[in-house]
Amino acid sequence: MQLDLPPLIWLRAFEAAARHLSFTDAAKELNLTQAAISKHVKSLELSLRHQLFIRHPRSLQLTKTGEAYLPKVRDAFERLAIGTREVFGGRRAKELTVRCAVSFAVNWLAPRLPEFLDCNPDKNVRIISSVWNDAFDTDVFDLDIQYGTGGWSNVRSHRLTWETITPLCAPGLVDKRPLKRPDDLREHRLLHVLGYQEGWGIWLNAAEAKTVDPGQGLQLDTSLTAFEIAAEGGGVALGRLSVANRERKSGRLFAPFDLEVPIDEAFHLLEPLGRGLHPDAALFVDWLLDAAVRDRVTM
Repeated sequence: MQLDLPPLIWLRAFEAAARHLSFTDAAKELNLTQAAISKHVKSLELSLRHQLFIRHPRSLQLTKTGEAYLPKVRDAFERLAIGTREVFGGRRAKELTVRCAVSFAVNWLAPRLPEFLDCNPDKNVRIISSVWNDAFDTDVFDLDIQYGTGGWSNVRSHRLTWETITPLCAPGLVDKRPLKRPDDLREHRLLHVLGYQEGWGIWLNAAEAKTVDPGQGLQLDTSLTAFEIAAEGGGVALGRLSVANRERKSGRLFAPFDLEVPIDEAFHLLEPLGRGLHPDAALFVDWLLDAAVRDRVTM
């Protein structure tokens, strides 16, 4: 989208001059010369084709157009300042920023994170989500939680989950089409999540479901989407224990078969090597690893 906006320096010169009603005082504030401020304001007036100031020998006076334009400019600067502070202003040095897959953030981390925050009320944590396992960007986040089998370079990894996979569907789905044997899945839409290496083929092979095409069905980019479609009766998702357990406990999804197949893929916490860690990183890592151990015991 192309925005028809005057240069920012022209607008800053106008706003400061309007506030002080003086080119000289505006120049002092912006660390420019009086001539520069006058030139920027004149350029703005020529661009807008409207006079903004009435110039007196020793003072300035806003025109009616200038009076109408000033609150618009101030509001824009205030919004920009607020947005800048929200995203950048002093936050990066204070907050521990953790990136993780959106399905892990919603289904695993969200129910447990309040424990850390309640025990450490003086610590600030920022969670940003990802869909794909992009490279570790130390300029954006301090810790990363990725899904895979390990082997990441330039990081120290800690395994957080031990996964099993099993089909999940809406309770009412079996009333429409039977799901008594694994081979009955050939009559159902399989929901696949892109990025997972171990998928339907692994489970179907373990279940000896030889008549089911492991590639048929719908491709999706997150487990959250797959679970939602499955809960609406739109297919059968392949649930991973760490991100599907909440859905099963809530009753939105259930496992029509008893077979749960262990897989090698898991969620891992990654710490960058070769640079200093955030001061709160060690505390968060210790808590997260302890939570992972407790979670494994209760599963």
